[in-house]
Amino acid sequence: MFRGSLRSKFLFALVLISALLTFATLVLVRHRVEIRIREEIVQGLTNSVSTFRILQQQREATLERSAALLAALPPLKAVMTSQDTATIQDASETFWDLSGSQLFVLADRSGNLMAVHTSAPGFTKTEAHESMARSLTNHQTRDWWFGSGHLFQVFIQPIYFGPTGDDVQIGVLGVGYEIGGTVAADVSRVASSQVAFLHEKQIVVSTVSAAQPQELARKLDGSAQSAGRTAEIELGHERFLATSVDLSAHNSGAVTLTVLKSYDEATAFLERLDRWIVVVGIAGVLAGSVLVFFVSTTFTRPLAELAAGVRALEEGNFSHPLKERGNDEVSALTSAFLRMRLRLQESQRELVDSERLATIGRMATTISHDLRHPLTAIVAYAEFLSDGNLDENRRKDFFQEIRIAVNRMTDEINSLLGFSKQREAIRPVYGRIEEVIERAIATVKVLPEFQSIEISYFHPDEFDAWFDPAKVERVVLNLLFNACEAVAPESGRIEISSCITDAGMEIRVSDNGPGIPESIRPNLFQPFVSAGKEKGIGLGLTVVQKIMQNHGGAVSVESTGPAGTVFKLVFPKAVRAGSPATVERLS
Repeated sequence: MFRGSLRSKFLFALVLISALLTFATLVLVRHRVEIRIREEIVQGLTNSVSTFRILQQQREATLERSAALLAALPPLKAVMTSQDTATIQDASETFWDLSGSQLFVLADRSGNLMAVHTSAPGFTKTEAHESMARSLTNHQTRDWWFGSGHLFQVFIQPIYFGPTGDDVQIGVLGVGYEIGGTVAADVSRVASSQVAFLHEKQIVVSTVSAAQPQELARKLDGSAQSAGRTAEIELGHERFLATSVDLSAHNSGAVTLTVLKSYDEATAFLERLDRWIVVVGIAGVLAGSVLVFFVSTTFTRPLAELAAGVRALEEGNFSHPLKERGNDEVSALTSAFLRMRLRLQESQRELVDSERLATIGRMATTISHDLRHPLTAIVAYAEFLSDGNLDENRRKDFFQEIRIAVNRMTDEINSLLGFSKQREAIRPVYGRIEEVIERAIATVKVLPEFQSIEISYFHPDEFDAWFDPAKVERVVLNLLFNACEAVAPESGRIEISSCITDAGMEIRVSDNGPGIPESIRPNLFQPFVSAGKEKGIGLGLTVVQKIMQNHGGAVSVESTGPAGTVFKLVFPKAVRAGSPATVERLS
C-alpha cells in the first residue's frame, strides 16, 4: 500500500483516475464517432438514392412526354407511311436533331428497323434491332438498351396514322438517352458521392478513379447491390460504403446505380482527434494535480451549505437561506444556484399562466359549441327567407327567430364578459317566466343528441315579473344541458316545475341521472369544476349562480344521489312585485 501524506495519496489517486478516464474516454469517443460517421454516411447514401429516384422520375416523365410529342408530329407520320427504308432513314435525321437524343430509332409496327441514328460509336444496327424486338415483345414503353459498352434509356412510342384513338399503327418510335460520363458526373455532384452505373454486374460508366472500376465490378456482388442495403467494400487501400438502386425495375436487363462514399476519408480526422484528446487529458491531469493543493475547508463549507440548499430545493423550499462569500468559484456557483432557483420560481408562475391559457382554450371550445346551435338556426332561417314564395307572416316569423338566435348569442358573450365584473347589469322586461322556460325546452329538444330524452314542464301557477328573459333562459338552458348530459339517452327523464311560495317563485329542475359525484359537490358552483362530461369546462353552473345573484335570487342543489338530482331556483318577491328600478338596485 502506498505510504505518504494524505495529499500525496490524493494526488496519486487523482493522476491514476484521470489517466484511466482519459484512456477510456479516448476509446469510447473514437468508437462513438466511428459509429456516428458510419450512420451519417449510410443516411447520406440513402438520401442520395432517394434524391436520385425523385430526379429520375421527373426526368423520365419529361423524356417520355418528349417522345410522345415526336411520335405525334404529322411530318414524321407522313414519312412513316412511305414504308421505304432508305427514304425513312434519310428523312428521319431531321427528327433526330429535333429530339436532341443520343439514339433515334424508327421501326415498322412489326419491329423491323427502318432508321437508326446514334451519336455513340460502336452501337450497331443489329444491336438496335435486337433491343427493339425485345422491348416490343415485353410490351415495354421504356427500356434499357445496352450494346458495345453503351447504355441507353429508351422511350418507345407507337406511331399512329391519324388520331391515336383510331388504332391504325404505322410504326414505332424509339428515343434513347445515353448514360455516359456527363450523366455520371451530374449524378455524382447531386449525390456528393462517387457513382457507378452497371449493366448485369458490368460497369458501364463510373466516377471512381481509373484504376478502380474493374476491382469495383468484382467487389459489387449480389449482397452489395441489393436495394436498400449498405455494404462496405475496399478498393485499393481505401474503404467505401456503397448502396445500390435498381433502375431497371420491371424492364429488361439488370441496370443498377451504385453510390459510394469513402469511409477512410470521412474518418481521417479521427487521428487528429486522438492527439487532441490525449493533450486535453494530460492537461486535465496536471490541472487537477495543481488544484488538489488548494482544496481546504474554506471550499468545503460553502459547498456543504450549497448542498443543503439543493436538498431544500428538492423538497420544494425556495426560501432556504444561502450566503455568498467572496468572489471565488464556489461563490459563483452559489450565485448561479440562487439565479437558477429564482428562474424555477418564475417557471412555476409561467406554468400556472400556461394552464390558465389552456383553460381559456378549453373555454373557447365550449363557447364555440354553445354558439353553434344559434348560428345553425340563423343559417337555416336565412335560407328560408331567401324563398320568394313566402307570405309576409311567415317571413316575419323567420325574421323573429333569427333575432332570437342573435340575441341568444349576444347574451352568451355578455355572460362570459360578466366574469370580469363583480356585478353585471341586466335588462329586465315584464313578462311570464313560463314562456322563457318553454322556449328553453324547445331549444334543447331540437338538438339531435337530446331528442330521445323526455322533458316535461308543470306550472300550476302563472308568474308575471320583471326579469331579463335572455339571462333567465340561459339559466334554464344550462341546467337542462347538464341534466341531458347526465341522464341515459334511452331512459332519460327531466322534469321542470314552478310554483309560487312565500319567498317568491321557485323553479325545480330534476333528472333521473346518477347524481353529482361527491368529489365536486363542495365546489360545484366554482368556475371550471366538472366531472364526467365530454364537453364543457365547468362554467355552466357558475353562470347560473351569477345570473341568479344579479336577479337577487339563488340557486342550490336540493337533492342528489343515485336516483337523480334536483336543482332549485328561487326568485324573490321583489322581482315579482317590483319594477326595472327595483331590479337595478338588486344588481
